[in-house]
Amino acid sequence: MTTNTRPRLAVLLGDPGGIGPEIGVKLLAREANRADTDLLLITEGPVLAAGEQVALARLPTRALRSLDELHFEPGRISHLAHGGGLDGAAPLLGQSNEASGRSAMQSLALATEAVRRGLVDGIVFAPLNKHALRLGGLTHEDELRYLQERLDVPGFVCEFNITGSLWTSRVTSHVPLREVAALITGDAVRNAVLIIHSALQRAGIAAPRIAVSGLNPHAGDGGSIGLEEIEIIEPAVQQLQRDGFDARGPLSPDTVFIAARRGDFDAVVSMYHDQGQIAMKLMGFERGVTLHGGLPVPVATCASGSAYDIAGRGVANVEGLQAAFDLSRRMAAG
Repeated sequence: MTTNTRPRLAVLLGDPGGIGPEIGVKLLAREANRADTDLLLITEGPVLAAGEQVALARLPTRALRSLDELHFEPGRISHLAHGGGLDGAAPLLGQSNEASGRSAMQSLALATEAVRRGLVDGIVFAPLNKHALRLGGLTHEDELRYLQERLDVPGFVCEFNITGSLWTSRVTSHVPLREVAALITGDAVRNAVLIIHSALQRAGIAAPRIAVSGLNPHAGDGGSIGLEEIEIIEPAVQQLQRDGFDARGPLSPDTVFIAARRGDFDAVVSMYHDQGQIAMKLMGFERGVTLHGGLPVPVATCASGSAYDIAGRGVANVEGLQAAFDLSRRMAAG
């Protein structure tokens, strides 16, 4: 990771059929975003053209044929155009399809290659679509696990969701709800706390205060609505406290975010995807950020999805992607 004042970021335009191309172009069209950051745009030519058409903006780019040609010019965007999916055709807006998935997968592959070669210090991507990615060849649980493999990262990784100053991690992620309870283990709970504790310290919070949610309604209500809190979660939290971490819980899932919003905690560890995501998106969907935790460089996107229903209309909000860009820029700068 660089310690220079000009971090180097790879920017991807997300799923070609969604809002990604237009908000990605809106992001890069802002002169302030180009002023102090070196930018590598990785996308197919037709995807960039579609985004520029909807965003009513033309980006100052310099075309590259390969990563070997990369060198950065202040204020100008290096554009690595690939032919990884659309074969020169314009993207089909408002739908997930194999061609879009292949295109997005190729952009991810090239971005991780740039990280592996030390050419960039972080990745920012506009919203992807997991169904399209799977149609395009993704065999992992999600793009985070794909990135983990591509970047040779062992151990636990986790999505962080960030709204304002509040962060969340989760013990389980993109798995069917029926599988969640079996995946709640003491090690998994501790890992979810440790990884967000480390990330918060990297972001400047010296002593993070972390709430750990229960799994069941009312955190099990003393064992009458499930035993996971008594048998698994509470012992894990107690061990974390003995190890010197400010972790508290298990707390009732239906009230923990009230306390967090009030400022009692810097982060909440939830047990499964929607337990935290619903609360966080209600608190700030338009400015929410997803950060992939545990990777060697910051990798971030906005909390919103591909939004096929409004793709191409020019009304998609760019502020969540801007927040992801700002966070990645700060972390990449050391």
